[in-house]
Amino acid sequence: MGNYFYDMLPKEELEQLKHIPTVPEFLGWIEEKWGSLPAESDTKVTYTYSQMCERIGRRRAFLQDAGLAKGDKVAIWEKTSIDAIETFLAALSAGYIGILIPTGLPEQAVKGCCMRFGVSLLAVREEFAAKVADAPCKVVLSSTMADRTAPVAVVDKNDAAAIFFTGGTTGAPKGVILPHRALMRGAFNGCFAPGSQLGYHRMVCLLPLSHVFGLVRSTLSAFYTGSLWYSAEDMKATIGKLPVIKPTLLILVPGLCDILYGLVKMYGPQFLGGNLKMIISGAANVPPRLITAFDELGISLLAGYGMTEGANLTSGNANVLEKPTSVGKIYPGQEVKIVDGEIWFRGDNVFLGYYGDPEATRAALTEDGWLKTGDLGRFDDEGFLYITGRIKNQIILNNGENVSPEEIEEPFYKCAALKDCLVSEMELDGENVIGIEILPQMPAFEGKSWEEVEAFFNRLVDEINCTLPGTHRIRKVIVRHEDFKRTGALKVSRNQK
Repeated sequence: MGNYFYDMLPKEELEQLKHIPTVPEFLGWIEEKWGSLPAESDTKVTYTYSQMCERIGRRRAFLQDAGLAKGDKVAIWEKTSIDAIETFLAALSAGYIGILIPTGLPEQAVKGCCMRFGVSLLAVREEFAAKVADAPCKVVLSSTMADRTAPVAVVDKNDAAAIFFTGGTTGAPKGVILPHRALMRGAFNGCFAPGSQLGYHRMVCLLPLSHVFGLVRSTLSAFYTGSLWYSAEDMKATIGKLPVIKPTLLILVPGLCDILYGLVKMYGPQFLGGNLKMIISGAANVPPRLITAFDELGISLLAGYGMTEGANLTSGNANVLEKPTSVGKIYPGQEVKIVDGEIWFRGDNVFLGYYGDPEATRAALTEDGWLKTGDLGRFDDEGFLYITGRIKNQIILNNGENVSPEEIEEPFYKCAALKDCLVSEMELDGENVIGIEILPQMPAFEGKSWEEVEAFFNRLVDEINCTLPGTHRIRKVIVRHEDFKRTGALKVSRNQK
């Protein structure tokens, strides 16, 4: 059973794990295996795995009493709370399809989602209830449960389990339908990281549950490994509690890594609680400067790659110090190949399709089950994957050649004085050229004038241009005073207008 990921765990822990294909089976397994261990907490109250599963059973009974039929859709508009994750797991284990609606959506958009996806029941936080009282479905409080439990439903691993929103850095959001097998393969793959994982970690869910990374790796994998999961209804307040919570593992996007490192610089390493040994980061490229910075604190910052359509976990890198720009090796349960530079994969983790959009589904999924990711990539001789760009972001040169802006950006991220950058097509003297916008890491320039900052980055561009083909060289440089426009995952948006 040995491979790159399985070999990370102590042998006795690897022998305890098993791949479970559906959410109902998963809940039974974690209750039996981890029953008396603490499972979830909001820092005020903590429930064991047995208590959590009993509460989920009571919520399941409430949903069944609401008259729902198998396959009906249950939407949840909540913060990252115990109520949210328990209601979601209750819905899936009762045979319904769960939809976690982003908290930041305005009420009209929430009601529009209910209409678009044919939602039968909307569970909402009490403070949100009045805003959606006229939603086109039954509206209940997410805190509600019955005074009895209901058994789990019998579901097939290929049954639809959840719908997630995705849109990447551009484009209108689409509804990604994930089956039970995809969620559970992602959760299983998330169990693998260097060192002891079972019954060991304290994890804070700082990512929203509506983001597949927050739901799968930060939550389901936490339960899979018998970890203690902390909710984060208020992210800023929860970050302030890290010295008390003392997490051992965090799942973050690079933007949050940057924020946490800034807070450590202000308040010292104990701001993170003193027990943090590992951060797993995804959803955007992880700058090598952050990997180095956290390593100096004794914290491993591990990178990975995935997409919503693949239940988030496609590859992971535990060798970031040796290969800081790689997203690692391919997780178990999937095949991967490069077709004309594009990454394709198939396996348990692949989605069923886009809700109500057969054309987009046909464009993304081949008849024999390969997911065409739209990401450009390559493997090195040791099987480590590198992302070199997005097909839709490519710049077409005057000679017809395609240029990946991400590939040009990659060497810039090796500079510790650069926080973020964005390569795009710009106009210079009436001609379209390749340009770059650079956001400085300003603490690196303390005592320097803005002219010196600009001069530094112009020299950096000159140095990197010398390594690029003439057609790929950067001809316009903008050093930004203000941050980039960012996506909900704190990625730099490709559309800065």
